Amino acid sequence: MRIRLVARLMVAILGRPRLWPVAVRQANRLAVPGWWRHPPFLPLPDRRYAGFRTLTQYGDSEHEPDVADVLVWLTWCAEMERGI
Repeated sequence: MRIRLVARLMVAILGRPRLWPVAVRQANRLAVPGWWRHPPFLPLPDRRYAGFRTLTQYGDSEHEPDVADVLVWLTWCAEMERGI
């Protein structure tokens, strides 16, 4: 994940306060252990895992996730947590 994508995601999520808790939980679940010890010091998922997920969604392991798709996924995660 590029820093630019992370910044766009953060801006998009900041505009949706209902997604803040689920975004923090998902970032915590997906982050590489010890992420705070290595640059860029962000809770990013493992590159292999992210590549697998984008391969299964977009057919290309190098494709960056679309911000809209991440927001839909976070909304789905929130609904699943609430049992909807």
